Amino acid sequence: MKLNGPFVPGQVSRGQITYPGYEHVKWEAVVRKMEPESLFSFTWKVAPKIDSNETSTLVEFRLEKTASGTLLLLTESGFDKIPGDRGLEAFRMNDGGWTEQMKNIENYVAQSS
Repeated sequence: MKLNGPFVPGQVSRGQITYPGYEHVKWEAVVRKMEPESLFSFTWKVAPKIDSNETSTLVEFRLEKTASGTLLLLTESGFDKIPGDRGLEAFRMNDGGWTEQMKNIENYVAQSS
């Protein structure tokens, strides 16, 4: 993904998805928190083209020191506030996407070490 700042709490950040098959998708989120070396969070709408009034979900990346290094924790919440079956569908779609992204991060870290 190619991202354009600013990465400032309260500001909108936009980007272009570069993952094969999703190059047509534009990414937009509102940065919520940036705490260096510990937390990055943002809200985004799972599928604004389906429903532009859809409730945003909150994505949090947390880094925690461990005895053997650093642990990356990823959570996304707010699916329960998306009406009807759309929340469950969005959860399933995002769960698969985040699983893939965590693998990408793991591969990147392994290559960089």
